[in-house]
Amino acid sequence: MNNKQNILLAFYGDDFTGSTDALEFITKAGAKAVLFIEPPTAEQLKQFPDINVIGVAGKTRSLSPAEMEKTLVPAFQQLKASGAKQVHYKVCSTFDSSATVGSIGKAIDCGAEVFQHKLIPVLGGAPSLGRYCVFGNLFARMGIGSNGNIYRLDRHPSMSKHPVTPADESDLRLHIGKQTTKKIGLIDLVQMQQPVAEWKNKLSGEEVVLIDAMYEEQLITIGEWIDCLDESKTVFSVGGSGVEAALGNYWNKKGLLHEVTEWKQPAKAEPLLVISGSCSPVTAAQIEWAKEHGFEEVIIDAVEICEEEVMDAAVMNHVAVLLQKKKNVIVHTGTKQPENLSSEKLGTALGTIAKHAVKHSHLKRVVIAGGDTSSYAARAMDINAVEMIASFVSGAPLCKAYSTDKKINGLEVNFKGGQVGAEDYFGLF
Repeated sequence: MNNKQNILLAFYGDDFTGSTDALEFITKAGAKAVLFIEPPTAEQLKQFPDINVIGVAGKTRSLSPAEMEKTLVPAFQQLKASGAKQVHYKVCSTFDSSATVGSIGKAIDCGAEVFQHKLIPVLGGAPSLGRYCVFGNLFARMGIGSNGNIYRLDRHPSMSKHPVTPADESDLRLHIGKQTTKKIGLIDLVQMQQPVAEWKNKLSGEEVVLIDAMYEEQLITIGEWIDCLDESKTVFSVGGSGVEAALGNYWNKKGLLHEVTEWKQPAKAEPLLVISGSCSPVTAAQIEWAKEHGFEEVIIDAVEICEEEVMDAAVMNHVAVLLQKKKNVIVHTGTKQPENLSSEKLGTALGTIAKHAVKHSHLKRVVIAGGDTSSYAARAMDINAVEMIASFVSGAPLCKAYSTDKKINGLEVNFKGGQVGAEDYFGLF
């Protein structure tokens, strides 16, 4: 990626929903940001002459450590070659991962190999999303954009029961420590009260440092610390979209970017298609709300989908006919999926349904729910890149899709993680 554009930040997201979360925060800060399916070529970047933030919506959240290494090392090398001062590996705000699936520790190891850093910062919290890191322990609100209760991560009603990576440890040092051999330190809330220049005083030989975050007002100082960590090299960091919020706030303070506070609110789409591979209780409540408010429900068998080689044409045609009748439709796989289903097969099937629906009905907008499956759904829809066009609920912006397929190009898409939104979420669109 030989590029002469002034790239402030390049981020690589471990799934699509989380990547649009990061896209939203840095776009609101005033950046010209585009999220690509793969690290963009110089030719692709020419389409966006004013771009200063590159995002890549990966799928590493569902991969093994060996598969992650094959994917991340060349991707990080390409992002480094962009000349970006900051490169961020964006993870889910609840740090969904394990030693065998979506290993954040493996991502840290890959980043250390490519960027040759003495110290890799990991931001633990994202306060505006209801994610609070206190003395290394992560707490999460039940439902982003809702008034749900806040739980310690390992006692969270949803995250502690995640079908692939259930949270069994709230101390992120211990959680990530199961995935890497690198020594992990902590800059806690007390240390953060000291001048930024003194933040590293209590560190001694750590290769990774976790940073607490409880309040929004702390993010400017955190952004300053990350931005000034190494003037001579590209800084590699890890964490949720709190990293984009922190850097964006600091760059606003410096005058490098200018915050965007007003967004045009598009009218509701009629009809609306929602496809969901999420088994979160938050999404389950949203599906029930949608059914009670006129959405037609189409349930597909997740196990059967993963076993079949070809998507059932009858299901796709049924969805298209409902949409042709101007019915809002929600296609989902149920909330009690068996463990260890293929995210790739499930997401690809859902994306195939969505693509068929767009081609055979007058769809303007599609909502895609479910972090693990979203990356594969986007790829099945032939989406090459997205750009934020409106803000609805924090962490899940409405985006415009770019595609070589004329039917998909220009489609409005919203990617929602399982924890995002109040019960009436689907009614917003």
